[in-house]
Amino acid sequence: MHEYDFGFSLPKGYQVFLDDLGDQPGYDIGETGICLYTKEDLTERNQTYQIDEDEPDFFMIGQDGDLAYFLKKNGDDSIYENDLGALGSLEMQKVAESIADFINQILQEE
Repeated sequence: MHEYDFGFSLPKGYQVFLDDLGDQPGYDIGETGICLYTKEDLTERNQTYQIDEDEPDFFMIGQDGDLAYFLKKNGDDSIYENDLGALGSLEMQKVAESIADFINQILQEE
């Protein structure tokens, strides 16, 4: 397992997910439109959407259009969501206990 250096600790479950992705260009969850980013895209996407400015305690890991998915920096494996246009003004909504639970939950809804 790799230790990723984003300036904060990633949850172990998410680190395993990134390791499993390897060199894939991203991870699309079925036909839902949800794309989870690879290690190479994480920093760029967070900078593009200025996540550090609007939600400094969170790190964006994927999106579906204007709906984005996050981990809490130095937090547990929980996954959160928020509208990209409402960052900083609406509270993050917890949607799953882990990345695996999130993926399974989305696939069951599909």
